[in-house]
Amino acid sequence: MATMKDVAQAAGVSTATVSRVLNGHPAPTEQTRERVLAAIDALGYRPNILARSLRLHTTHTLGLVISDLTNPFFAEVARAVENEAREHDYSVIVGNANESVEQQRRYVHTLLDRQVDGLLVCPATDEGDWLGEAAETGVPLVLLDRRIAGSVKVPVVRVDGTAALESLAAHLVELGHRRIGVIAGPAEASTGRERLDAFAAALGSRGAPLAERMVVYGDFQQQSGATAARTLMSGPNRPTALVAMDNLMGLGALEQLRAMGFSVPGDVGLAVYDDLPWFSLLEPAITAITQPTEELGRAAVQALLGLIGRGSAENVVLHAELVVRSSCGERAETGRGEGV
Repeated sequence: MATMKDVAQAAGVSTATVSRVLNGHPAPTEQTRERVLAAIDALGYRPNILARSLRLHTTHTLGLVISDLTNPFFAEVARAVENEAREHDYSVIVGNANESVEQQRRYVHTLLDRQVDGLLVCPATDEGDWLGEAAETGVPLVLLDRRIAGSVKVPVVRVDGTAALESLAAHLVELGHRRIGVIAGPAEASTGRERLDAFAAALGSRGAPLAERMVVYGDFQQQSGATAARTLMSGPNRPTALVAMDNLMGLGALEQLRAMGFSVPGDVGLAVYDDLPWFSLLEPAITAITQPTEELGRAAVQALLGLIGRGSAENVVLHAELVVRSSCGERAETGRGEGV
């Protein structure tokens, strides 16, 4: 393996000059710089990144704590984060909190111990003690997808689904649905509360208020979606349509409906918050709310790099969109949510 001394000898310069070139400092001449770079390429020299990071107080590494990597939404966000980070010469270390605040805390501590240059965290719940601890270290931090209320203010990059949920409410009412059941996310997560509140308000404004008995809370996991669907479809005056507030709960609901012998949309309609690439391939194709996962992940990295480089970053709010298909009793009105 080539060393810095080997590069210096091949280029006919001192090791100090090689070091200056590697660290972006001016070489004596442009010709010297080009000679050093040519020697590096020819010898396949790779600088000791760890030693270099200790000198420069940077590791060129970002930490990402994601809520649940088995959820396709978060898997796509994580991929977008890695893609954007790579374009800026950063590596990403990913931790899967599995919707557990304790596991999230452990990953945050581990990543801080690894001296990452910045942290992206999708909070598992509203519990924010870890947030104050992380902020005290001075490591740049951005919240992703979910927010935490409190005295510690950090930038948040998220998707607002209000308009898409209003479109979904209008769509279901137009199709004749009045008894609409909701499989809600956990109340202790901002996305769980915000989606339910926005949808309930939209239904109420259209003369189809959401009954309390028509709401069952899940935990953004598939089994909770199945349990909620069974509860909603087992009582009297069962819903004519179900709305699952995340894709894993939606899959659980669909599985349970089929197990109970209900046809979709013949017996009950189904709409899901968080689209999946293969929802359009099912029979019936699933009406869903889609989120801009690629933009979300990239925007989060850009915000974090803004904190690292400039010491400041703004909140970023993107917008979800309704995709109308055929799982709620639709006929010809398929396509994106415009005009629904």
